[in-house]
Amino acid sequence: MGGTMDGTRQRRRGDTRRRIQDVALELFAEQGYEKTSLREIAEHLDVTKAALYYHFKTKEEILVSIFEDLTQPIEDLIDWGRRQPHTLRTKQEIIRRYADTLAQAAPLFRFMHDNQASVRDLRIGESFKARVHSLRDIIVDPDADLVDQVRCASAIFTLHAGMFLLQDVGDDPEERHRAVLEVATDLVTQAHRGARNS
Repeated sequence: MGGTMDGTRQRRRGDTRRRIQDVALELFAEQGYEKTSLREIAEHLDVTKAALYYHFKTKEEILVSIFEDLTQPIEDLIDWGRRQPHTLRTKQEIIRRYADTLAQAAPLFRFMHDNQASVRDLRIGESFKARVHSLRDIIVDPDADLVDQVRCASAIFTLHAGMFLLQDVGDDPEERHRAVLEVATDLVTQAHRGARNS
């Protein structure tokens, strides 16, 4: 019986933490990170500031927790990619999974894009950059020439462009997602073939 109570308590704590993250990200996106206070987050949640402090002491703690939770799939993808053979199929699968991860964490990445100055001052900016570099290193062949290295990096940036720069292109988000993924996959495929033919 005690185990069940502990499990319920853990779940409630997890739900509160998630609610705080969701409301904070919404406010950060609407008003900007700098203009959002812990007091406002607490008011939107209809809790006291002390209740909010139980979970997070600062705005940065909230943002870092959102970043870590939503980007864990990127970390998992990097770990998976490092254990795979350096084949075209592996590279294409990394691009496909990364596209899905970006789509699932879209609110966070839009916030990061729209608040680049704030993000640069926080440790999540450097952490995200390091993860993108790790992905690039996995899909670039060690013996690739510069053009093919650029193709691989461009594949990753094509996926980012699909989220940030191409929002107003086309009417169907699914069709746009497929088109962006096709271009990114083509770049990796071309780079892989180039490295094999050199």
